[in-house]
Amino acid sequence: MNQIFSHIKSYFRWYVLLCLVVVLIVLSSVILHENRHGMLTFAVLDIGQGDSLFIESPTGTQVIVDGGPGNNLMKEISTVVPWYDRHIDMIVVTNPDADHYSGFIPLMNKYSVDVDLESGTNNPFELYGVLEKEIADKGIPKILARRGQIIDLGGGAHLDIIFPDRDVSGLSSNDGSIVMKLVYGETSVMLQGDSTAKIEDYLLTNTSTSTLKSTILKAGHHGSKTSNTLEYVTAVSPEWSVISSGANNSYGHPHTETLETMDKLKIPTYDTCNNGTLIFKSDGKTFTLKNKNPKPAVVGCKTK
Repeated sequence: MNQIFSHIKSYFRWYVLLCLVVVLIVLSSVILHENRHGMLTFAVLDIGQGDSLFIESPTGTQVIVDGGPGNNLMKEISTVVPWYDRHIDMIVVTNPDADHYSGFIPLMNKYSVDVDLESGTNNPFELYGVLEKEIADKGIPKILARRGQIIDLGGGAHLDIIFPDRDVSGLSSNDGSIVMKLVYGETSVMLQGDSTAKIEDYLLTNTSTSTLKSTILKAGHHGSKTSNTLEYVTAVSPEWSVISSGANNSYGHPHTETLETMDKLKIPTYDTCNNGTLIFKSDGKTFTLKNKNPKPAVVGCKTK
């Protein structure tokens, strides 16, 4: 025992130095991550049949739009959020269907959340009540999305709320979905949850073309034929379309009609089930898809 203590005493300063080196390496890794070099991140998370999108502004503000089903968000969040970060600035529930919100329940047990943005549509199911109770118990401010709101994310990035433009508590969850546009410099992403063709037609009539036009379109309702009309997609005129849907899902998402629309307009379209999480980076001038050799979306999200 005396020999052990003698050894430790003799080499104590070297152990201290080794510990300092390890701490320095960890801190350097943190600093390297925090230096975003003016880049914005937009990611479509691979959470199965549902929606969950991650946004990180050039200044580090983090937003998760929809939480997907079950625990899938918790399994995937480590691909975009480092292990030491346990804080999310804002969550958005575009509509109160379980495949858009249930993943937020386990998330809030591990991460602190500053703000919750919701559409204002209702869901009578018990699980949605669990989410609302978690939000209330943790004292998280809840904001109802309304057209004209601009949410500053820092570094020149912001979210523009396009819909709802009124109380939507009487609408279906899909018709009342939040439609908003992520803007950073000359680049943008149209986010529409499960918004239907009915609402797309409403937006075409009540929204300027310049507001709808976006670099990326997050296809409505997982690429369903009940959304993504030719007229609407033409107005958005995206360079890319992305679809969040689960492999071999029972709904057949994305539908043939949607992919035919994208093909007709020559819009490259990628899904999560064949590519995993899709990660885009923007410098304010152009978006870059970071996935190597991405595979085009296929009907029914069938994996090869």
